[in-house]
Amino acid sequence: MASKALLLFLLLIALVCNPTFAFDNSPLQDFCVADITGQVRVNGFPCKDPKEVQADDFFFAGLHLPTNTSNPFGLGSNILTASQLPGLNTLGISLARVDFAPLGVSSPHIHPRATEVVTILEGTLEMGFVTSLPDNRLISKVLNKGDVFVVPPGLIHYARNPGKSNTAGIVAFSSQSPGFLLIPQAVFGSNHNISSDILAKSFQVDENVISQIRAKF
Repeated sequence: MASKALLLFLLLIALVCNPTFAFDNSPLQDFCVADITGQVRVNGFPCKDPKEVQADDFFFAGLHLPTNTSNPFGLGSNILTASQLPGLNTLGISLARVDFAPLGVSSPHIHPRATEVVTILEGTLEMGFVTSLPDNRLISKVLNKGDVFVVPPGLIHYARNPGKSNTAGIVAFSSQSPGFLLIPQAVFGSNHNISSDILAKSFQVDENVISQIRAKF
């Protein structure tokens, strides 16, 4: 009996600790097209009545169109989640088109709920992510047309167009709501501010430097 109880306990621990539980749950029906107008929100959108579902709920046109990169970062994106493509609801995926002007940058950021897969449509893109402690290794690669790069979930990563022409890519996420935590904005532009003395000690600089940086956010 004791061995059976121990086996049951170990099985329970394995289920609870299974890393797949950190991601979107598997759907329990063929589809759950998002009812964008629904008033109830329980970890996502409610389902539209299946009898009212149409082909257009699973369709989006326009991802071939370049996005606007006229901003200080030289970066544009068109993100498709269940809000834009209701048929994605509960399927555990989302995607985006990203465009980089020459020398455009996607600042260091995190997607807390998703793995990211980038496919280059045209141009050149340098991508990299940093592993967690104790190694803190930078793993980076210069990508060209047709290349694919994977960023594990929750790791700080960045992208930069090092070339003289525009770069475009398609990004897929393993969550319908991957989350986006922009590191500079989160640290220096949070609502409310992190105390300057904390940041000064963390970055080993004078508080005046923190104030100068914070003023840009």
